[in-house]
Amino acid sequence: MAWSIADVARMSRVTSRTLRHYDEIGLLPPAWIGSNGHRYYEEADLLRLQQILLMRELDLGLREIQAVLDSQVDRVAVLREHRQRLLAERDRLSTLARTVDRTIAELEEAEENNDMAKINRPENLFEGFEPSAEENEKVRERWPKAWEESQRAVETMTDEDTERWQREVTAQMIRFAEFMVADTPVDDPKVQAETDDHYRNVCRFWTPNAAAYKGLAQTYVDDPQMRANYDKIAEGLAVYLRDAMLVYADARLS
Repeated sequence: MAWSIADVARMSRVTSRTLRHYDEIGLLPPAWIGSNGHRYYEEADLLRLQQILLMRELDLGLREIQAVLDSQVDRVAVLREHRQRLLAERDRLSTLARTVDRTIAELEEAEENNDMAKINRPENLFEGFEPSAEENEKVRERWPKAWEESQRAVETMTDEDTERWQREVTAQMIRFAEFMVADTPVDDPKVQAETDDHYRNVCRFWTPNAAAYKGLAQTYVDDPQMRANYDKIAEGLAVYLRDAMLVYADARLS
């Protein structure tokens, strides 16, 4: 049995344009093309598309997906690996759900007590959050070697390591915000000491030189998602952190 490109697009919720692109780059050629020029797909092609979509969900790039599919590895083994990663993502989403539940409970308790809404541990607000796939792709394209280095470091982290790191990062963001609200200059020794801690945290994943650290600093401001993550803590925090990082790079890394 064969399905037209329109049928496959409807079933998979992948646009016909994307399917044609997959054909053009050799990732998913159709089983055959009719006399009318329409592409038709058979069962094996649908299974291949499923694997492509699974790997896209896991943030693999098209070239990586092509390499996996063309390597003739055991498809069942590949699917088992995908399943493990999906289970890990399920656990992350469960953590996010608990984060939201905890925040709701604390806010409702504050309302019942006629008290101002107050979060007992601000770092808990961001437990389970991770960069989006789009954000990850931007980092990979801009700093491919650094991205690979950081991915190797991330793969060695346990769930406990990841949770601890997320709390540390959020707590540090709050400390930077406190400096900013107090109008502490970014070249103040206290701010620069905090920036040194920030740099050392980055070095857990990759070791940027002055230019790369400045590039990372500017990304916090230029990338809408990254900027929003920082400005959730305090409006203007992304710019403040960038400026502190620029001072640090000039003074300590140049």
